[in-house]
Amino acid sequence: MGRVDHLLHLDRTLDELDPPQWTPPAADATRLVRTVHELRRVPLGALGAADLRTLVAQRVALPYVLPLAVRLLIEEPLLDAYFYEGDLLLATVNAPPAAWTLLPELAARLRAVITRLPEAEVAALPRGAAEELARFAAGTDTPG
Repeated sequence: MGRVDHLLHLDRTLDELDPPQWTPPAADATRLVRTVHELRRVPLGALGAADLRTLVAQRVALPYVLPLAVRLLIEEPLLDAYFYEGDLLLATVNAPPAAWTLLPELAARLRAVITRLPEAEVAALPRGAAEELARFAAGTDTPG
């Protein structure tokens, strides 16, 4: 997969790799906030597709989370992480362009995966998804 140094830390947590360690969530925190806090204490290698979708969508520790998401998406681009087919892919392509600046090789690999998706499968994704994928694949706001 090229130079993906972050994958060498699969036994470490985001709290270890992405300081500072987060304090516990407030007592009245939403379920989403509590979940994200909990996921920061899970070793990277134990994060599942739904966990990665949550972290990417919430833009948490993207230099560590995006490589893991792309690794899954190379194998199964339209993976149903939690909500619907392609949800991890859409969360990933909507990561801020600045996050991809640190990961130009991964951005290029993901663009290649997207360009190979069958048109009918892209058309079956939620409204607006085809445009989001086309924008990312064109590389207009990502490096590479």
